[in-house]
Amino acid sequence: MKTLPSLICSLSLAIAGLLTGAAHAQETKPGDPVAAQKKVAMCIGCHGIVGYQASFPEVHRVPMISGQSAKYIASALNAYKKGERKHPTMRSIAASLTDQDIADISVYYEGSGKNLPPHAGKSVALNAEIDALLKKGNCASCHGAGLNKPIDVYPKLAGQYEDYLFVALKSYQTDSKGPIGRGNPIMVAQAKMFTLPELKLLAHYIGGLPSDLKTVPQAKFR
Repeated sequence: MKTLPSLICSLSLAIAGLLTGAAHAQETKPGDPVAAQKKVAMCIGCHGIVGYQASFPEVHRVPMISGQSAKYIASALNAYKKGERKHPTMRSIAASLTDQDIADISVYYEGSGKNLPPHAGKSVALNAEIDALLKKGNCASCHGAGLNKPIDVYPKLAGQYEDYLFVALKSYQTDSKGPIGRGNPIMVAQAKMFTLPELKLLAHYIGGLPSDLKTVPQAKFR
């Protein structure tokens, strides 16, 4: 016959085993783009309309996300979920997502539009001033050749809407304060090196580069 302490010990071990099993059952699986097809319904109302404009914190086109890496998209969604990025609409959407939702949505958008031709860009001339600004920020060290071949967890910038790029860069200057700030410490330090006119010039040049980024129109918005 077991004593009370031994019974308590046995029960504790059994409960621990059940909890461990439950944790394993809830582990995030590799992202599934098919499973994401229903989950992206909350995304396509903005990111599935070419040139769709948001009005907060100022009027700008929402970013093209088809063609970004899954690792970057997951990183961005988690930053909204944790409050490192403050945009209220994106924070509320990200807060509703499970880790599995984020994994599924991320791989969906990484593969979205791969059958479409690349975005040609507007061929903005690289003058001495812009070249100096790019070197000052050392942008290519993280965002890669042509600002289109980044380290996986960083975004492709080339060809992104210039008005979005400008708003995003300004939000890093705000840091994680207020309703629109972004708190990534590397980008906070980078953005604060530049004046607003310099950020606008960078955004204009980068937005004109050839790019893998696209907005893939959904059938209901074509």
